[in-house]
Amino acid sequence: MPIGEFCNRSVVFATRSMSIPDAAILMRQYHVGDLVVVDVVDGKRVPVGIITDRDIVVEVVAKSLRYDDFTVGDIMSPQIVSVKNNEGVFETIRLMRTKGVRRIPVVNQDGGLEGIMAADDMLDLLAEEITELSKVAPREYDRETHSRL
Repeated sequence: MPIGEFCNRSVVFATRSMSIPDAAILMRQYHVGDLVVVDVVDGKRVPVGIITDRDIVVEVVAKSLRYDDFTVGDIMSPQIVSVKNNEGVFETIRLMRTKGVRRIPVVNQDGGLEGIMAADDMLDLLAEEITELSKVAPREYDRETHSRL
């Protein structure tokens, strides 16, 4: 199962030059806790970092710094971990676990942003699959009961 089939394609993104208040406004407007930071290269949005609501709190608010003195690029997490849209779900989980990330941008073969997958979304997906699997045994019992009357 390619991760590109399950990722959220409605990605809210920012640029490095965006102000901290503008980033916070986007997070509030779209009810998200993170923004993928992109550079536009040859018409493609290429992920270069992620900024979270926690980054804003820990890096600016908790230090009593003036938010006007910083841009998204100043406080984003620059070590971006992304996954190609044709990678499998379990490979993506392994990568997220290995790198210690809860959110991972999904990119196309050219590195352009296609979507994002969060650990919470992955849990929802796997819970649905496990629920379907749990229905196998009772159906097998019903099938066997009816075929051996």
